[in-house]
Amino acid sequence: MTFSRAIKIAPSILSADFANFGQEIRAIEDQGCDWVHVDVMDGHFVPNLTFGPQLCKAIRPHIKTVMDVHLMIAPVDLYIDAFCEAGADVLTAHVEAGPHIHRTLQAIRSNGKKAGLALNPGTPAEAARELLDLVDLICVMTVNPGFGGQKFIHSQIDKVRALRAMIGDRPIHIEIDGGITPETAPLVAAAGADVLVAGSGVFSGGSVAKPQVYGQNIRAIRAAAEAAPR
Repeated sequence: MTFSRAIKIAPSILSADFANFGQEIRAIEDQGCDWVHVDVMDGHFVPNLTFGPQLCKAIRPHIKTVMDVHLMIAPVDLYIDAFCEAGADVLTAHVEAGPHIHRTLQAIRSNGKKAGLALNPGTPAEAARELLDLVDLICVMTVNPGFGGQKFIHSQIDKVRALRAMIGDRPIHIEIDGGITPETAPLVAAAGADVLVAGSGVFSGGSVAKPQVYGQNIRAIRAAAEAAPR
């Protein structure tokens, strides 16, 4: 992965057809997505239960771009090796998921993976300051984690601005997860984000039989974000 602040669209397969992951991933990649986002939820840290390492391992051969795995689980350290072995390119853990996030980020990087740090809406940007030398990505949750299709929380835009200023010239991506549409994409892009996760915003209205709809949705989000002053 070569670092770039160009806008990247990362569809969340939480909104895909679970019985058809291989074809869904090929469809979104063929239609121009940059990363494939995998939301891992444990029913404990967040009120939903989704995927584990075996699912990640099963879909890895279908992903030709970047496998972006977001761990919404606690405890998290016990599972770092398994998700790294399953093929994650970027592995993101929540600062709220345990008392030793520094150790968690070290473990991810020691596996040769890019380390991401996620912040819930109630967690301030300042929580990332002492970790900047260990992260490759900061994920700002613009919804409360656990479910797709939620409404964008506008107060998080100021957090994105604060993180962008804090990061300076470090090669750290700012990712936005939650409520991304052509209306919200330019707001976060202007604030400094470059990776936009979109679930229903990409998959809504399309299917493997109608992949062109995915492409239309991806292009609309990208165009809106790229048109914003950055």
